[in-house]
Amino acid sequence: MTTAPERALSAPTRDEIFDAHRGGKLSTGLTAALHDQRDLAIAYSPGVAEVSRAIAADAAVARTHTWADRLVAVVSDGTAVLGLGDIGPRAALPVMEGKSALFKTFGGLDSIPLVLDTTDVDEIVETLVRLRPSFGAVNLEDVSAPRCFELEARLIEALDCPVMHDDQHGTAIVLLAALRGACEVTGRDLQSLRFVVSGAGAAGIACSRILLAAGARDVVLLDSRGIVDAARGGEKAALAAITNPRGVTGGIAEAMAGADVFVGLSGALLPEELLAAMNPGGMVFALSNPDPEAHPDVAGRYAPIVATGRSDFPNQINNVLAFPGVFRGALDAGARRITEAMKLAAADAIFAVARDDLALDRIVPGPFDPRVAPAVAAAVAEAADRG
Repeated sequence: MTTAPERALSAPTRDEIFDAHRGGKLSTGLTAALHDQRDLAIAYSPGVAEVSRAIAADAAVARTHTWADRLVAVVSDGTAVLGLGDIGPRAALPVMEGKSALFKTFGGLDSIPLVLDTTDVDEIVETLVRLRPSFGAVNLEDVSAPRCFELEARLIEALDCPVMHDDQHGTAIVLLAALRGACEVTGRDLQSLRFVVSGAGAAGIACSRILLAAGARDVVLLDSRGIVDAARGGEKAALAAITNPRGVTGGIAEAMAGADVFVGLSGALLPEELLAAMNPGGMVFALSNPDPEAHPDVAGRYAPIVATGRSDFPNQINNVLAFPGVFRGALDAGARRITEAMKLAAADAIFAVARDDLALDRIVPGPFDPRVAPAVAAAVAEAADRG
């Protein structure tokens, strides 16, 4: 296996962080030379008018002669930023710039951060519909639940291009890939496992849905009020109808009794005695950042497989393994939607990269493994072509 070299990880200082962000993390570059008058006549007036006339006559020319078809709009309203909560669009911008940097580094895609000074779903949809000629895909980021579900659904219907809320589906894709790796290395069968998903926000609901799509039969979903039932309404009610087949009632203690897999997406600390209540040979995915629901040292006493969202512990569940390749594959295929089949294909591709080097502390590839994004892109494009 060949991977990019990594520097030894040490905590960055505040000065380092602010110096790296001074002036922002992005700039634009040129693909056409501008050295002399002839270059200017080709790239701008009068030459550019020829291309504009061609696009006016045939809109499809814009796909090959502008950057829009390969440009991802990274869109946020700043209402659910990292672990910081609703901090507003301006404070969200450094995060969106970082997302754009990841798109370029890992997927070879250009992207533009768009932070919108509104939380109204109608206004966000209208804004992006009006901007549609300027981009080729939309990555929704850090939009609070439950609005994020309506916003994603509305945009998928309103726009003729790929749309994905990465906080939901990127997390779900990498979780499924990691579970496939964990099952392979421990000789378990995903269909036979009992899952507890703690946290019924954007990521928790998406993770539950992809587990069910992959064949899981026993998923118990919890929110702050306990095990989710039909009385919750909305997305939670829809999931209540297809989860919890044993009819477990109560809260996290009742759900954890005899569980095989814990997936934490809530930030709530999981008491050690509940880890002890799991079945032997369990798996703990404590994914809240920066503080996982269970410290890996504690979880490791009860589960041979422990994963977090942090880079300083093994088995990092990192969305960067998914979203650059997913968007690259969707754009390569000219897809108008990112389907469930494409997400499942992405998870399988990530697992396939890790398969030859699986271990208890390596159930997914590292984020800098150069094989991941091309493999995901190819798998997603193939799934898109199959329809």
